[in-house]
Amino acid sequence: MDIKRPAEPAAFVPLVSDHKRRITVFCLLMAAMFMATLDNQIVSTALPTIVGEFGEMERFGWITSAFLLATSAVMPIYGKLGDLFGRKYVMIFAIVLFTFGSLVCGLAWSMDSLIAARVFQGLGGGGIMVSIFSINADLFEPRERAKYQSYSSLMIMASGSIGPLLGGTMSDLFGWRSIFLINLPIGIVVVAGIVMMLPYRRPQRRPKIDYAGAVLLAATIASVVAYADSRQIFGSMLSSGALAILVFGIVCACIWVLVESRVPEPIVPLKLFRDSTFSLYLIVTLCTGGIAIGMVNYFALFLQTTTGLSPSHAGLFFIGLTIGMVIGSMTAGRLISSTGRYKPFTLIGLVLNIVALLCLSQMGPHTPLALIAVLMFFQGMGIGLGQQAPIIGVQNSAPRQDIGAATGAVTLMRMGGASIAISIYGAIVGIALKGVDIKIPGVDDLASLTPKLMAELPQASRAAVAGVYYGAFSPLFLTAAFIAFLALVAGLCLKPKHLPPAAKPQAPAGAPAPVNGAAEKKVAA
Repeated sequence: MDIKRPAEPAAFVPLVSDHKRRITVFCLLMAAMFMATLDNQIVSTALPTIVGEFGEMERFGWITSAFLLATSAVMPIYGKLGDLFGRKYVMIFAIVLFTFGSLVCGLAWSMDSLIAARVFQGLGGGGIMVSIFSINADLFEPRERAKYQSYSSLMIMASGSIGPLLGGTMSDLFGWRSIFLINLPIGIVVVAGIVMMLPYRRPQRRPKIDYAGAVLLAATIASVVAYADSRQIFGSMLSSGALAILVFGIVCACIWVLVESRVPEPIVPLKLFRDSTFSLYLIVTLCTGGIAIGMVNYFALFLQTTTGLSPSHAGLFFIGLTIGMVIGSMTAGRLISSTGRYKPFTLIGLVLNIVALLCLSQMGPHTPLALIAVLMFFQGMGIGLGQQAPIIGVQNSAPRQDIGAATGAVTLMRMGGASIAISIYGAIVGIALKGVDIKIPGVDDLASLTPKLMAELPQASRAAVAGVYYGAFSPLFLTAAFIAFLALVAGLCLKPKHLPPAAKPQAPAGAPAPVNGAAEKKVAA
């Protein structure tokens, strides 16, 4: 009796058949990715100068958290919009929106206008990140795609290294507005290139987009972030306004769970939570987002206010941080590949983070700059060792048809954790500075003190300012260490799962040959 075999999927047909043209499109995509990821890093060393012009130190963190919050809110939507309308036009829309946001940032006239413009940037940046990975899937067949995806990761690391240094240098030479306006020519070139070089592939299916789930999830995250910053917004976390935001967020979360349990294509399938690995790694990612992404801007502020470094010199310290991340990431990647174990690297990375942050909390006016650089290097290594494990862990535990949703959930939690942590850090620094009663000669308002003005102060005044900021940053680093400790507790609860071996499975005699690439995908999952 013949068994009817399922039809094999059609052979992969790349969106661009000509190899040179395909590489050109890929380079345009990498330019867009570099622009979007660089923007979150390039602003870090210029933030003290921005705050010096606009004031409102207590809202320092919102310049970054507004961008991250908008990015995380739209990420789940852009992927399905690409499926519905075609990835080319969704990508173009995202780049145009990001470029327009960059223009408004460069023309900002107040802290409120800058924060609002950063929201526009985030709405475009989230679409750029999601669309790039989707377009890569159309350009390259699975085996080739893995190689090019590694180039994408390298581009993200490069932006982390170059961003703070470039931002500090441009801020010194051309003013802080230049760090946003530089995106205009890049965005125009990338859009023109994609219009001419990337073909349009009309989608064949019409998926149902979970708009309600996406809106409710975004509202939940926004409510949590706003509540974390409610001390600055309402004056107290127990005020009626703060509690109303908290209740609204809880209601949105409850309705979101109800919606996700009923829609055919949920943003995050609830069945993923049945595996504790998925739930625990979401907690780990939420916390590590706060100590990896969330700490970048505050490292820049710490270096410039306590040591008196210029923005460009402060940016040099981020090279050590990024080198640590690259070494940690490459080491973990090779060892995970050879041993199949990923839980140990989560734990080792978190322990390194805790130790480095605790040491930073004890820094004082006489701490050598070399020691601060070493501690930032080790914190970067801790981040690098643990950054791959959450993605690998959830992909290994999730059903194959839900790997995309599980990966998206991890990315969303990382961005959400960064946004929440930035608000908390901003509140800590703002409260510490408001409680200072010391009169410092030549300083009328600490919040409006730029690195340039600080360099012009007498030595005694600079030392007094540094002492105030050391006192403000000590509880901030302790809070970050506590967040890392919470992640460590969740990491210890992880099951010691292993990745499946890379050897090809032996098919029984007479069995149909496996679909090309299935074994590799299984191993990668």
